[in-house]
Amino acid sequence: MKAPDFFYSRDSSFLLSLALSPLTVASWFYWAGASLHSYLYKKRILNPRRLGCKVISVGSPMVGGTGKTPLAAQVADILRSAGYRVALASRGYGGKSKAGVTLVSDGQRILENASHVGDEPLVLAAHAPGVPVLIARDRGLAGLRAISDFDTEVLILDDGFNHHRLVRDLEVVTLDGGMGLGNGYCLPRGPLRTPVSHLSRADVEVLVDDPMLADVEKERPQRNAQPPQFSAIRRAEGLDSLSGEGSVTCSWLNGKRVGIFSGIAYPDSFERMLSSLGARVVVRKDFSDHYRYQSKDFSDPSMTGILWITTEKDAVKIDQDWVSHLNIFVLKMELELEVGFSDWLVETVARPIDPSQS
Repeated sequence: MKAPDFFYSRDSSFLLSLALSPLTVASWFYWAGASLHSYLYKKRILNPRRLGCKVISVGSPMVGGTGKTPLAAQVADILRSAGYRVALASRGYGGKSKAGVTLVSDGQRILENASHVGDEPLVLAAHAPGVPVLIARDRGLAGLRAISDFDTEVLILDDGFNHHRLVRDLEVVTLDGGMGLGNGYCLPRGPLRTPVSHLSRADVEVLVDDPMLADVEKERPQRNAQPPQFSAIRRAEGLDSLSGEGSVTCSWLNGKRVGIFSGIAYPDSFERMLSSLGARVVVRKDFSDHYRYQSKDFSDPSMTGILWITTEKDAVKIDQDWVSHLNIFVLKMELELEVGFSDWLVETVARPIDPSQS
């Protein structure tokens, strides 16, 4: 779904607060369930699996839009370049695969499509060439397959912050500085998928696009030693024609009237990015997050004659035959990490496994 505006509003009127009171109550139950789930694994009442390789979780306490997937791909690429045998594991949300483990990419070829495995695994494969990508609801099973098939030394969990079934050696947390912690509520009243106190598990934080606001900083759990923080910026790298006919630079957009469509949690950020590149957005179509496109979504005659822009996450779910009559370009994005993050990551991964985490 598109995130509702009240997820990020801390100044609700009395009437709005009253209208949202059922969601507030529901969020208390969600908070309790998430806390209990984490506690059971922390106290080993439920036993997490320890794999025969190092495990790095890249995730966030927030729903959508914090840069988890591009950061996971970056982490994989950094470690692969450092000489590690790396694999990526994703849940495959939005895909139809019922298999225990599905191999999306062997590092050389993409073997699946979005309808089967969802959009994010394909984005991972595109941004981390040379790294196998697997999906499984139980990421431990994906890890066992990665070790067996690829002799994996480091498994990276995309969106793994709440996946407690696996012991992890490094917890990388990403936060959008502008979004902060939203309104501070858990789902469905707010954007948090886990209590703010669980940020104390982070070994490192990556703040995307903006520094954390001072009032939000006060809500974070206080620790004797705060984890290191690095900044990252999402940058537009260019555009590819969806039909494969060519690529253009971002400057090509300047002054152009465009339509945009996307199925992401925060479509406003997509529009702001295009506007910052000089595009004039005249039409916008919003679909639900992880939306499964169909041919009928592109059959409206009013869509012809317009230059359309969409995201990489959406493009992987669109059949070429559905849009042969349309002019669609895909905005390519990269996450530019602060200098020093790569060295810190490689040095940290080189340390021996802490047996107390087993």
